[in-house]
Amino acid sequence: MRCVLPFLLCIGLSGFLPAQQATNLVEQLWLNHAELLAVERKPEMEAKEVIAAGKTMRFLEKTFGTKPATGWSLYISMHGGGGAPPRVNDGQWKNQIRLYQPKEGIVVAPRAPTDTWNLWHQGHIDDLFDRLIENYVVLREVNPDRIYLLGYSAGGDGVYQLAPRMADRFAAASMMAGHPNDANPLGLRNLPFMIWCGEKDAAYKRNQVAKKWGERLEELQAADADGYLHKTTIVKGAGHWMNGTDRAAIPWMGKHKRDPWPKEVVWHQSGRTHERFYWLQNEQPVKGQTIKATVEKQTLTIQADGIEKLTLRLSDSLVDLDSPVRVIFNGERVHDAIVPRSSAVVKASLAERADPRSAASALLQVQVK
Repeated sequence: MRCVLPFLLCIGLSGFLPAQQATNLVEQLWLNHAELLAVERKPEMEAKEVIAAGKTMRFLEKTFGTKPATGWSLYISMHGGGGAPPRVNDGQWKNQIRLYQPKEGIVVAPRAPTDTWNLWHQGHIDDLFDRLIENYVVLREVNPDRIYLLGYSAGGDGVYQLAPRMADRFAAASMMAGHPNDANPLGLRNLPFMIWCGEKDAAYKRNQVAKKWGERLEELQAADADGYLHKTTIVKGAGHWMNGTDRAAIPWMGKHKRDPWPKEVVWHQSGRTHERFYWLQNEQPVKGQTIKATVEKQTLTIQADGIEKLTLRLSDSLVDLDSPVRVIFNGERVHDAIVPRSSAVVKASLAERADPRSAASALLQVQVK
């Protein structure tokens, strides 16, 4: 019998969902959720600031070209400075918005909320960027699969740190003239990554470290031909300032778009841990943990030494949820059955992150004995 009640009442908020209804539900719930968020976040966008983790981050923006049918691209461009008086960092911030001009897209230059040396890779930056991205998706019609991260000098430090730990939010990233400090590249498996550094940029050995990071990415790609896409450019004769040659990063990044449901994921926890990365969820993350997960047809294989429990965020974009899903966790078969779609999961996923392209329609908790 055809249902004449509103869509959500017809299916219930926790009942089993067929595939097409799950797709429709994501679209409908996203429209409702985005409408509410737009009202809530509008004052932030009008004030050109975002507030999260007890910090306020101001930003400047410029728009280039014409909006594609699929939505704008977004370039988050982090300024240099750090460990300097506010007026110095303000000057770097106002200069940053002038550096890069894509043929299409919105360029946003956020102002770091602190003036410390590590202004772009403290823990609050992740929360601020999450909120900034959500605001632009909801209020500026940004395509969540076309969001790019870049930064110069201290902003490059931030790219080294943020890109691996937030790779599931971005389509590509480019590091200009920065230093990685203790960053680890493992999380870049699905994120195209550029390195730009002047040949004579010897302060803090930036030039040497940039070359070593490029070599490390070469090694990772050699062992995983479908992952770790990268390009390293050491600009001959250049010092810390590369005379604008790094602008070539913009069209290179723009060729790529995010895959929110990759068939292989490498998740490494830095000092700033996360509970979610692509389709993996770990409610008790610990610094230094590494998870490697692959999907081959209906089989998910997960290697996570020292981890006994995970939640898998599933979608028909990853596996066929009408068929049994097999999970091999640390060498042990822990599941081999259908995982039902659920409207409650869709709703919770969108509430957790305003990103309809990565919304899960089923959850599976797995545990080794």
